[in-house]
Amino acid sequence: MMAAFKRKRGSNSGVKKPGKKAKIAENGTRKQNINSDQEPEKEYTIPAPVSVGKWKNKERVLVFSSRGISFRTRHLMQDLRTIMPHTKQDTKMDRKDKLFVINEVCEIKNCNKCIFFEAKKKQDLYMWLSNVPNGPSAKFLVQNVHTLAELKMTGNCLKGSRPLLSFDPQFDKEPHYALLKELFIQIFATPQYHPKSQPFVDHVFTFTITDNRIWFRNYQIIEEDASLVEIGPRFVLNLIKMFQGSFGGPTLYENPHYQSPNVHRRMIRLATAAKLREKQMVKELQKTRRKEEKQPVTHDPTEDVFVTPAEEKPSDIQLVAPKPRIIKKKKNKEFKRQRMQKAR
Repeated sequence: MMAAFKRKRGSNSGVKKPGKKAKIAENGTRKQNINSDQEPEKEYTIPAPVSVGKWKNKERVLVFSSRGISFRTRHLMQDLRTIMPHTKQDTKMDRKDKLFVINEVCEIKNCNKCIFFEAKKKQDLYMWLSNVPNGPSAKFLVQNVHTLAELKMTGNCLKGSRPLLSFDPQFDKEPHYALLKELFIQIFATPQYHPKSQPFVDHVFTFTITDNRIWFRNYQIIEEDASLVEIGPRFVLNLIKMFQGSFGGPTLYENPHYQSPNVHRRMIRLATAAKLREKQMVKELQKTRRKEEKQPVTHDPTEDVFVTPAEEKPSDIQLVAPKPRIIKKKKNKEFKRQRMQKAR
């Protein structure tokens, strides 16, 4: 019976202390109420964090692809989702569906921008950037894709941080590049005060135009000396067409320097075929030359090249042998004796 009346260690016989309650003020700050016995003058406020604010720019980007993409495209798509916190994802779209269906998918997902990867022949990759639902939209051929895991770069940045966007000066010189610049800004720039973003700026997205292509790079900003270290991913965008609507409509611009991958592969095949034809022709010429009968050479034109006129010899021939020379042996002995004496 005594065990039922035992109290737990540290308990106060059922008396509850008034707990501390935190209240949020109208300006976003938090107030903490202490016991009601204390005076209200001692109440203090905690300042709001830097990232808390009104999320005005409601840009949401849908990033997904069609069926039949390669593993590298899948990793590239996942890398874009990690470096862009304001993106959403969806299941792969069937190849038979038309591209206008993407507008309805974006509306269901409550997204106003879209990055769509379209794969063809399991080797060609196309990227669509679109402003849903009114447009404009642009179609690119993606080349030289390198993902984060593939490059093994030394750079690193905070996940969800907001990037700086750096553009080539050529974007302001031509009208179609200016339209692309605005499209890139609205898609790749993380909105301020986004719930999934961090209040830091520690990396840069660069868009450079060289060889009539747009080169995308991602760099980390080092705090010590403000130098840049590449993070990844990296890829090259070759512009094909720009349309007035979303995933279709009237053509605003068509790239005259664009060459489709089918034509490029056909040119390579024709070049290799021409080399093989040359080799076969050379072999056939050699065979025909071997089969021809060789004509004997009657006169060699190089026969008299080294012929030189000989010296005239006297016609008199001596029939009697000349007299032998007499060698004086005594003198030789005297010379030997003189040498021996000098040596002694």
